[in-house]
Amino acid sequence: MSDARNYKRSRLAWQLAGRQHGVVTRGQLLELGFSKSGIEHRVARGRLYVVAHGVYAVGWPKLTPKRAWMAAVLGCGEGALLSHSSAAALWEIGFERGEVVDVSVTRRAELKRPGLHVRGRPSLRAESVTSHDGIPVTTPVQTLIDLSTELAPIGVERAVNEADKRNLVDPETLRAELDRYSGEPGVKPLRAILDKRTFRLSDSDLEILFRPLAMEAGLPHLLSKEIVNGFEVDFFFPDLGLIVESDGLRYHRTPSTQTRDARRDRAHTLAGMTPLRFTHYEIKYEPARVRSELRRIASRLTRASDIDHT
Repeated sequence: MSDARNYKRSRLAWQLAGRQHGVVTRGQLLELGFSKSGIEHRVARGRLYVVAHGVYAVGWPKLTPKRAWMAAVLGCGEGALLSHSSAAALWEIGFERGEVVDVSVTRRAELKRPGLHVRGRPSLRAESVTSHDGIPVTTPVQTLIDLSTELAPIGVERAVNEADKRNLVDPETLRAELDRYSGEPGVKPLRAILDKRTFRLSDSDLEILFRPLAMEAGLPHLLSKEIVNGFEVDFFFPDLGLIVESDGLRYHRTPSTQTRDARRDRAHTLAGMTPLRFTHYEIKYEPARVRSELRRIASRLTRASDIDHT
């Protein structure tokens, strides 16, 4: 094999390794010295597979999600990157919308591609662009801002929780970062979601964070998601008659939900129990306060129990 052919193939291998997903454009192949007829010959022989106009999969035709995302980005040309729901799926903080791939291009464009939702975004800032697994993509912060323009609040909250869980960006950092994006669509609803009073954890994360606080405060064994006085409660300490509920205020603002919560608390109080409420934000970001107040209520209830038994 000639040195020229070795060089050509090694350059192609290097470029594809950088892409990580075995997807290449016609332009890249031409730049590497392949002729048009050579490209067509490889397509006919099953070495290249057409996956989009001017985009080829190398070696095998199957499109994994990441291969499909890479092909979508390459097919939209210079300055293209994964964004919105597809970016969230790549970062593993959300789910892609069916068969549609979201792509943004950092230029003015009105591209129409089957199976793609392409947005021309010439004002997209450089710090909002990165790569993940070799695929150009919006950063986690920009992705969450973009999601806030399309998803209901609970969907964005789940994405924020996942980003935090995966150490991509925590809510405190995200809240501070939003100042740099002031005026951009999505910032206002995302800022509202990140309000300290309304931040909401998933049930599993809530329990993982709350149990150690209860133990450190000296509370006895707790039960979670128990039915007490006809209502499911977040945490129940039967030895103390203590019920701890945690919520994001977003879900407790309507008259119906406020009435239901008032009835819950009354039912517990009338049964001789002590209801106590914390917000999700307090449990995650103000653990010292929660631990201190749990310790105080445990001390008071223990003293009351001792008096009752004397």
